Amino acid sequence: MPDFGLIGATGIAERALIGPARDRDDVRIVAVAASDFHRAEAYAARNGIPHVAKDYAGLIADPRVDAIYISLHNSAHAEWARRAAEAGKHVIVEKPICLDTAEWNRIVEAARETHVIEAVPTEGHEWQRAVREIGTLIRIETRMCFTDLVPGSYRERPELGGGIFLDVASYWLQALQAVAGLAGATGSSRARATGLYGADCETHVRLQTPTGVIAELEASVGGRHASEHVFVFEHARVRLRHFLRPTAGKLPLNLVITDESGGKVIRGFPPASAYADQLDRIVRRLSTPRPDRADRTATAERVALMAQLRPDGRSFERKA
Repeated sequence: MPDFGLIGATGIAERALIGPARDRDDVRIVAVAASDFHRAEAYAARNGIPHVAKDYAGLIADPRVDAIYISLHNSAHAEWARRAAEAGKHVIVEKPICLDTAEWNRIVEAARETHVIEAVPTEGHEWQRAVREIGTLIRIETRMCFTDLVPGSYRERPELGGGIFLDVASYWLQALQAVAGLAGATGSSRARATGLYGADCETHVRLQTPTGVIAELEASVGGRHASEHVFVFEHARVRLRHFLRPTAGKLPLNLVITDESGGKVIRGFPPASAYADQLDRIVRRLSTPRPDRADRTATAERVALMAQLRPDGRSFERKA
């Protein structure tokens, strides 16, 4: 039974870990730490967490904690993941786990005997396997839009790992990895940044795999909420709308498959909670004695591409 400590008294930790853990008898949340001790105390009281550490280092040193779930601003993830791994803890980090390959290498060097997991809740959904089975894939078009950046949030500040690209890149890259593979992929990106601090608010990314599959992402802030994949196959076109829905609750998804003659088939997937499924995957991985090398390779691929394509100014174009 893993006993978790939380670095970050956050809403995402409540949705992704605390809530799903209430429905299990093999997971306990035993401690929390935040940048403000009194906020951590209030958070612990609200969520029934028995211990509050005075700071992040104190939580890492707590012998009651087996695994640490980290949800901070993106630029802080790597440091605390590495420090937790150096202390012999299993580490689960909200996406993105880090911002470049050098950070990733330092984390895995520290975690030779423990697990390091990037929390991407859409990973492993049954639709990904179903898409792989349809046929010869030619193109993937993805559109993601969030209504707005929260005022005052780290997402407004590039130096803290803010901006729309880092918010959505892990979802997109994991999906591409699952259905087409990322090894050897090359690409380019362009973005527009607005606001006082210059975080990117619109991003377009184009990747091509060695097998010739083209993948494009359009991500933006300030419009109607959207999360949609369109998969173009040799003999069919497949649309998946609202692929982030299972992160909002136990909700269904549908693949709409249109063949060359215009005939449509709907492949439905029953209601599921992405966060409950993610916690189940985490618990299974933590039950194995050695780190999952395939998972580490997959994470390394995503981190490398994300770093190469990440916005670094008010308007830019980059190639990977």
